[in-house]
Amino acid sequence: MNKQSILTLVFLALASGCIPVKEKETLQSVSANSASTPVSSVACPILIGVAGPRTGPQAKSGMDLDLGTQMAVAEWNEKGGALGCQVERIMKDDRSEETEARSVAQSLISDGVVGVVGHFNSGVTYPASEAYAEAFIPMITPASTNPNITDRALREGWTTVFRLCGRDDDQGPVAANFALERGMNRIAIFHDKTAYGEGLAQAFQDQAALNGGEIVHFTGFAKEDTDFRPHFTPILNEEIDVVFFGGIFNQAGPMVRQMREMGITAAFMSGDGTIYQEFIDMAGEDAEGALLTFPNVYSSQEALAFKADYESRFSDQGITEAGPYAIYSYVATNMLLDAIVAANTTEGLAMSRALRALTHSTPLGSVQFNEKGDVNESLYVIWVVKDGAFVPWDESH
Repeated sequence: MNKQSILTLVFLALASGCIPVKEKETLQSVSANSASTPVSSVACPILIGVAGPRTGPQAKSGMDLDLGTQMAVAEWNEKGGALGCQVERIMKDDRSEETEARSVAQSLISDGVVGVVGHFNSGVTYPASEAYAEAFIPMITPASTNPNITDRALREGWTTVFRLCGRDDDQGPVAANFALERGMNRIAIFHDKTAYGEGLAQAFQDQAALNGGEIVHFTGFAKEDTDFRPHFTPILNEEIDVVFFGGIFNQAGPMVRQMREMGITAAFMSGDGTIYQEFIDMAGEDAEGALLTFPNVYSSQEALAFKADYESRFSDQGITEAGPYAIYSYVATNMLLDAIVAANTTEGLAMSRALRALTHSTPLGSVQFNEKGDVNESLYVIWVVKDGAFVPWDESH
């Protein structure tokens, strides 16, 4: 994208009347600068932020985001960087705590990042995205599936908020429809009281109820809980067909084990937050037959090549397989850097326009963002734990 193209995009955005006043003023400034400022004015190195939990029970998910970003940055630098600059990543630990979101976001902003890959948890991404929007810094969450993140961005006129993964109002119905189609009509639903867990549980419940499922039990508990027996007691004599959990792997593993210890034989089903090897490790044999929702990301040669390169690159860190969202973080980082090159600048609003204008060719396939900042398509499928591994349902039956 040359400077004339940037000016044209700016003019169209201003003429549409849909940009908030504060952003209009910034767009006008960008328009003037893009016409007169050479690329050499870009500050080197180019700083890309990445944020997620690096400590605590969900640290594995944050590590995946970090390593995916590291790999993308290393590949760009091996090829000479972007706009003549080397690229550096800055990782911040948000500990999967909503109370840390604003301070972590402000820290990355103060450090001078020009784009952010993160966060992991929806409840953290939601407040953090506001801080990035106020600073006109584009962010791509690789993993936060709560619909409100991008729905609010559209309402507020924030053009810098993007989501690479799917949404819970897609994911929940896929799980509910699968269960009902297989006669799992009596349903108990649990969630971890987070924006992600409760939102996914609600999406599952809404679809199941719409199609005739009987919601026998719906309740939440703290994301720090480790003893789930009191929560299972009310369903012991209810002849439940399926237990659905909206939450993360660190609770899902102990949940399944305790379910089986109490004699609950219902199928166990959860979402993308549970499809981690750590879930199988924690649940042991009780994980067998568990059902999860996640896209079949490694269905292409490009994705398989990423997986092999990732596992080789980080083998000295004890990495034996790429976590589910490592490829999303890798792709999100590449998209930010592609946008910088296309826009010929690291200015945030110009980068955001480029992110929307481009059709991104990635290991996840061809990706385009819609007006909300969501991807146009995210195909969730059902996975099952079979012989101690996650296998797409269609390949296991």
